[in-house]
Amino acid sequence: MNYSTATLRTTESFNNNRANAYVTNEIMDASPQKLIMKIYDFAISQCKNENLEKTNKALAELINSLRFDSEEVSEISIGLKKLYEFCQDQMRKKNYDVVLQILTELRETWTNLFASMRS
Repeated sequence: MNYSTATLRTTESFNNNRANAYVTNEIMDASPQKLIMKIYDFAISQCKNENLEKTNKALAELINSLRFDSEEVSEISIGLKKLYEFCQDQMRKKNYDVVLQILTELRETWTNLFASMRS
C-alpha cells in the first residue's frame, strides 16, 4: 500500500466515523415521534429496494415500540401490530407494492397526527 492509498483509507475511515457520530447524536437527541418517523422512512426505503430482511427488521422495531399500558392505547396498538405483522408476511410473499402502500399511508397518518399535536 502506498502513501496516497493509506491517506485515502484514513480519510474515508475518519469521514465514516464522523458520519456515524452524527447519526448517533441525531438519534440520541430525537424525540420519540422523530424516531418513529425515521423508522418509517427506513422501512419505506428498504421496501422500495425490495430488501426483505431490513424492511422486516424495521417493522419489528415498530412492533417493539407499541405500548399496551391502557385499554385505549392497547386497542390501537393491537391493530397496528396486526398491520405490521401483515406487512412482514407480505414482504415474505414479495408483495412489495402492498407493503409500500400501507407503510406510506401509515407514515402520512403519523405525520398528520404529530402536526395536529403541535397546533
